[in-house]
Amino acid sequence: MKSELTNGSGISNKIALLLVEGARVPVRKRSTDDWIEGEIVAKRPLENGKQEFYIHYIDYNKRLDEWVSDDQLDVNKIKLPQTKNSRPVSPTAMLNKVSRKRKIEDTNGYSSSHSANSDTDDSPTIVPPIVPAGPPSTGSLSQNQNTYDGLTRIKNVQQIEMGKARMTPWYFSPYPQELCNLPVIYICEFCLKYLKSSNCLKRHKLKCKLYHPPGNEIYRKNNISVFEIDGRKNKNYAQNLCLLAKLFLDHKTLYYDTDPFLFYVMTEYDQFGLHMVGYFSKEKESSEDYNVACILTLPCHQKKGYGRLLIEFSYLLSQVEGKLGSPEKPLSDLGLLSYRSYWSNAVLEALIQYLDSPTESPPSLTILELCDRLCMKKEDVISTLQHLNLIHYYKGQYIICLSNEIIDQHRKSMFRRKVRIDEKYLQWQPKDWSKRGKW
Repeated sequence: MKSELTNGSGISNKIALLLVEGARVPVRKRSTDDWIEGEIVAKRPLENGKQEFYIHYIDYNKRLDEWVSDDQLDVNKIKLPQTKNSRPVSPTAMLNKVSRKRKIEDTNGYSSSHSANSDTDDSPTIVPPIVPAGPPSTGSLSQNQNTYDGLTRIKNVQQIEMGKARMTPWYFSPYPQELCNLPVIYICEFCLKYLKSSNCLKRHKLKCKLYHPPGNEIYRKNNISVFEIDGRKNKNYAQNLCLLAKLFLDHKTLYYDTDPFLFYVMTEYDQFGLHMVGYFSKEKESSEDYNVACILTLPCHQKKGYGRLLIEFSYLLSQVEGKLGSPEKPLSDLGLLSYRSYWSNAVLEALIQYLDSPTESPPSLTILELCDRLCMKKEDVISTLQHLNLIHYYKGQYIICLSNEIIDQHRKSMFRRKVRIDEKYLQWQPKDWSKRGKW
């Protein structure tokens, strides 16, 4: 029997034709040896004649997307891409279609150089990932979703080094292409300028005189400080901050025009300066009264409580402004977890404080009064009460049921929290941004 021709990777040429962008195939993750269904986003050749495939795991967050080798694919269970309003195409039908197309090309004399070797060519059809050389000329750091969605789905930066930490990015960010081709991008931890080598970073440090973020320091307690940065007055820093944040945020759109935004950068102090641990941004004028547009804790500082401090600080600013605040939706999966945790603790703490205070019997507290106490929007308070299963319908009205077990659990969790925002250390006055002259 005549053996089927294979390419350098050991996959038959016929199977290689089916491994196209959009096809779904089981993938074995090397870290767990589990088989997970993944979608092929892009593919590229390797020097040894094999292929690599950029895989998005179905029903998993995009930060887990990765390049895998062809030996991690179960090529016997390929599902070809299906267009809208079309029937699924079987692998056999697709191969027959490709064969008929090649015969027509040979008959008409088209693509003679390719068709002459079509049955014996060992090199698979490759569509390498294309990364934009820089931000588009429109001034937006994000790409047009319809045209460039496939490009921005691929992580283009391998690693970044910022201060003492080296981090692996989660998502695409439109850094210049010449930097994306390097194994590491070096970032100054004070001005956030991106550089191509450690030597360039050393020379930059001799010139960079910053030891903290630019802008006004509006909060300081112990070694924690928060700086307010105007996107109009510090454009370079704001744009560099957006580029950095986009590596770890997927749902947000970035713009070169940072004028309408304020950035609040939280830092940790040591003998070498004030180092950024996270930030959040907000619009100067928000029609929906959003108190957060983007929020991020750097991966090297996560699980230290800084995310909750940032959220708590954003609501403190809303309290000073006399407004009810809410983060801009949709929230990422990690953002939703952080906000759900903060909302739960804040609602329980307000309810317990109300019960401990001398009130009439039985105690009466409306949802709107609870919103005013917490400076939270009504929908966030109601969703939190439902999440905690505290709100019930009884005799024609809604009541809040708070058990002793829930109170004890909350007090234990709050006792473990060593660092909190103290409003006495806030030095800040809100501005009226409705007049454009103040921008």
